[in-house]
Amino acid sequence: MTDLQETAGPAATAAMLIRKPVDVVFEAFVNPEITTRFWFTHGSGRLAPDARVRWEWAMYNASAEVTVTAFEPDRRLAIGWPGEGGPTSVEWTFTPRADGTTFVSITNAGFHGDPAAVQQQLVDATEGFTLVLAGLKAYLEHGIALNLVADRFPPD
Repeated sequence: MTDLQETAGPAATAAMLIRKPVDVVFEAFVNPEITTRFWFTHGSGRLAPDARVRWEWAMYNASAEVTVTAFEPDRRLAIGWPGEGGPTSVEWTFTPRADGTTFVSITNAGFHGDPAAVQQQLVDATEGFTLVLAGLKAYLEHGIALNLVADRFPPD
C-alpha cells in the first residue's frame, strides 16, 4: 500500500511522458539546482530519505516545508507538505519505458475542508502539477525554461 492509498478522499493527478531516461527525470525532482529551472526558485537541499527541506517561490513570497516520506530512486518519491486547507501528500511515480523515455505521474491527496474547498484544491493541484510537468518537459527535452509557474499569477 502506498502513502496515498492510505489517505482517504479525492486526489488530483497529472502525468506526462518525458523523453529522457528515468534517472535524469528523477534527479530533476530531487536536485534543487535542476528543479529551480522549472518549478520553485530555491530549495534548501536535495530530497533524500526522511529529508526535510524548504522550497521557496520568491515571485509569490511563498515557501513550504516538505518532508520526504518515500524515496525509491528512479521509481517513486513521496512528500508531505502544507496544503491550502491543511497538510497533503504528493507522490511521484516514474515509469521507465523501453525507448529510454519516462512516464511521470504526480498524485496529490489528503485535501481538507468543505466540499467546495476540496473541489477548488483539486482543481488548483491538478493545474499546478500539470504546469510543473510541462515546464519539466520543456527544460529536460529542449533546455528551455518556460517560467510557467512564475507566469501563472503575474503581478498587477
